[in-house]
Amino acid sequence: MADAESFVVVGLDNGGTSNNATVLDASGRFLVDRLVETPSMVREGPEVAVERLADAMENVLRLAGVARSRVRAVGLDTPGPASADGVISSKGATNFSEPPWHGFDFRGALEARLALPVVYNNDGNAAALYAHHMRFGAAAHEHSSISAIVGTGLGGGVIENGRVVKGAAGMAGELGHVHIPLHGLLEDGQPLPECNCGFTGDAESVASLTGIEKNLLPFWLTRFPDHELASVDPPGKAAKLLRGYGENGDPLALKVFEQQAKAIGRLFTIAANFTDPSAYFLGGGVVEAAPHFREWFLEKVRENTLLREEQRRVAVVSLVDDLDMAGARGAALAALDAVARD
Repeated sequence: MADAESFVVVGLDNGGTSNNATVLDASGRFLVDRLVETPSMVREGPEVAVERLADAMENVLRLAGVARSRVRAVGLDTPGPASADGVISSKGATNFSEPPWHGFDFRGALEARLALPVVYNNDGNAAALYAHHMRFGAAAHEHSSISAIVGTGLGGGVIENGRVVKGAAGMAGELGHVHIPLHGLLEDGQPLPECNCGFTGDAESVASLTGIEKNLLPFWLTRFPDHELASVDPPGKAAKLLRGYGENGDPLALKVFEQQAKAIGRLFTIAANFTDPSAYFLGGGVVEAAPHFREWFLEKVRENTLLREEQRRVAVVSLVDDLDMAGARGAALAALDAVARD
């Protein structure tokens, strides 16, 4: 085992409003046991955002009582789409919509600013990596897993032998854009769900906040025309309120979330026949819901994940631990792995 005093790596999770940061020592021990947030200011443009990440690193090192000279590498994760090397899409992204971000080399700019190696993953991959290591610990490199992270969209990650599968263009693990069977999932007369990416009937078109707002809630309000949410405007606000209704057992909300659970179960079923992973992880807003609702939703996902008996004996369907810290911690794990391979 490495000497815990020899070096550390820092994990930086960049989001639309906040940066989360953590510190991991050479032995694999996290030196920060809580969420450490600072403003990300990404709407102010790349130059400001890079400075805020540098501030986030200095802040977490100060809290951990670690000298900057001990930092060997930095792990960075951001929302996508971006290349495997951390170059934001030429068309921008949800959090990076302003023209200066289009095609911006985020990883390279941060590396130049910090004068340290920076290892990049998208946020779904980082959370998936952390979930995998939390589940399997020292045996992480002996297992594979699939993670689906339900948020505004549907992020995800594929882990094989303890490492993120990125693919040739860095777009592996885009589970939200996998097409799923819709027969038996949609009600009679329910329109085919459309995704913002242009696909029809992919997993994100159902299992995401955007899917609720754009596809599911408008249909179910036609079946429950007197529902309180019918008078809530704009539709995005109604979609965000829906989880609270689900926690209270509201029939309309349960119909919506059951369709989402079916979609995720069908996505995991595809994974079962493609990668046959050791674990299937679920993260996102539902993880932060009331325990009874969270368990109900997870059980619905399990019911709709069709595994062979041999697979059921060896695989688990579980929740992502410490979701608010998972991105930064996964980014740090990726950085530590990169250092170990150098």
